[in-house]
Amino acid sequence: MNPRRLSQLVVPVGVIMIIVMMVVPLPTLLLDLLIALNITGALLILLVSMFVQRPLDFSILPALLLVATLFRLALNISATRLVLLDGFAGNVIEAFGHFVVGGSLVVGMVIFLILIIVQIVVVTKGSERVAEVGARFTLDAMPGKQMAIDADLNAGLIDEAEARRRRAEVAAEADFYGAMDGASKFVKGDAIAAIIITLVNLIGGFIIGMMQRGMSAGEAIQTYSLLSVGDGLVSQIPALLLSVATGLIVTRSATDGDMGSNVSQQLGQHKRALQIGGGAAVALCVIPGLPKLPFLLVGGAVLLIAQRLPNREATADEPTETVAGPAPDSTESLIGEMRVDPLELALSPDLVDLVDPTTGDLLDRVRALRRKMALELGMVMPPVRTHDDLDLPLSTYVIRISGVEVGRGQAPPGTVLAIGEGLQALPGRAGTEPVFGLTGKWVPTELQYQAELTGATVVDRASVIITHLAEVVRSNASRLLGREDVRALTEMTKRTHPVVVEELTPALLSLGQIQKVLQSLLDEGVPIRDLVRIFEALSLRAKVSTDADGLVEAARTALGPAIAAQRAIGGALPVITLDPQLEQSLLEALRPAETGAFLAIDGARAETIVSQIGRLAEAAEQAGTTPVVACSPQLRAPLSRLLHAGARRVPVLSYSEISGSVSHIETMGVVNGAYAGAA
Repeated sequence: MNPRRLSQLVVPVGVIMIIVMMVVPLPTLLLDLLIALNITGALLILLVSMFVQRPLDFSILPALLLVATLFRLALNISATRLVLLDGFAGNVIEAFGHFVVGGSLVVGMVIFLILIIVQIVVVTKGSERVAEVGARFTLDAMPGKQMAIDADLNAGLIDEAEARRRRAEVAAEADFYGAMDGASKFVKGDAIAAIIITLVNLIGGFIIGMMQRGMSAGEAIQTYSLLSVGDGLVSQIPALLLSVATGLIVTRSATDGDMGSNVSQQLGQHKRALQIGGGAAVALCVIPGLPKLPFLLVGGAVLLIAQRLPNREATADEPTETVAGPAPDSTESLIGEMRVDPLELALSPDLVDLVDPTTGDLLDRVRALRRKMALELGMVMPPVRTHDDLDLPLSTYVIRISGVEVGRGQAPPGTVLAIGEGLQALPGRAGTEPVFGLTGKWVPTELQYQAELTGATVVDRASVIITHLAEVVRSNASRLLGREDVRALTEMTKRTHPVVVEELTPALLSLGQIQKVLQSLLDEGVPIRDLVRIFEALSLRAKVSTDADGLVEAARTALGPAIAAQRAIGGALPVITLDPQLEQSLLEALRPAETGAFLAIDGARAETIVSQIGRLAEAAEQAGTTPVVACSPQLRAPLSRLLHAGARRVPVLSYSEISGSVSHIETMGVVNGAYAGAA
């Protein structure tokens, strides 16, 4: 039979045989063999618990404790049956009853009771408490560990496979300590059962010996009591070994070696302590009445061991050598602390439940947002470093870009955001949707259904944060597009269209110039997914001029159909146009500059143009449409910068981008700034 197949059958067959042992009588020879197997198995488990480097390396221990306890109880039942029926339960039990305890019933009872007290009161009780506290602390620490893993993943320090392995290890650790908390009850229950079984054997043997076998009271007590005590000792010795193994496992800390190595290594680090201890043992020899030889031998041995240890402890006069890592003020350490994350989401301590996989899915949504932004904008959103911030007020989250706060909001625990009218009757506190500025109320989660009945839109806390984060990324996409990102995008395009990339860079444009063009496109809400078309347009334009505005306009013209289709509604594009005379005068006012062309007009006229466009845009938005401003290609970039300076985020498209891209143009108004007075 295949060894693997055989190993899979050992435990199921063994458990079935244990159940059979409780019912079917066993011959004494087989019982002796099984008792020896029980003692050896318990000793083996104890030794393994000492040699494992981590508790999780022996994660099968809780199940082994259950099987071993069941096996030991089955042996008790089998031995009890043979003791009461035949007055003989094998050579092992007889040896423990006569030789180990010297044939004395009193000695056997005393030793048996001492073993029971040591197991229940000392070892099992302590192991049970340690396992309970360990399980509780492990579960409490899970959210923080999960958040640390996800933070390392988002920061790019580990890959997805390593993150899954660490999450599985955290979950396994919690399951292990929870199982050990329950398994320690098996050991405790086994010790109590041993007392009851031994008392039953004593009473039952006394009755059977006198009433069925015609023994005298002394003979019955002598025969059956020694066998009962021997049976109890045979079962309690392996039970004590398993109790000690349980205590060793649950009290192990996070170390890198087995228990013996750790003990010798850590005790060996304190040479002075060993010298003092050995000297104190030798000094006890001078006390009158105490035997001198034992203390002299022990103290001398300790002093000899201390003498052979190397000097590992630094004295006050000796410089301390450390290899733990760079000093706090070293260049390496300071550079690490100076590192600024490109995108950061800080949560107040009471919002940590959002990143706990058992109670929230914020981190999963952040990962999904990265994919969404990549498909929407054409750039890879930087990993979001998510962490708690003790300096934040309760229920507050903050979004930072390169260490600078760009967004802040509220997400009170245990609530959902209801947006709508008629919420006065519901308890909660007022809130505002951070992206669109809609007023609402944070109501308790259990009242979500009542809020929906009022016609309100109900949004959970994670959705509020993710919506806010997505809007921040869209608004600041150009700031998040770094030189390394441009290089990665260029390399990706080169794999499928090598000629396009080789013609463009580095022969015509550097990566920095390409980055500036892509940032300008993102700044005006233009996706950069179609890099092949963008690079082709830049190659043609760069042969004529590398002017920044000209490169951007060339790229926009190539993307014109996609830009216009993005703003069109059902094939119709709502447009705000400029009066021809105004447009001509603005063209005449164009002046070149290093940062791009600008409009050389007075402030009053500029304010009039901006305010007129703003009023027309607001009127169109109230009608349910989002208009764009159409103008000549030369005027598009300067006019867009003018509107942005006036805090008007109205898209500006050139005639070349619109022509042939939409089926219908709907005029929303004409700006006649040449004839308007100052606003």
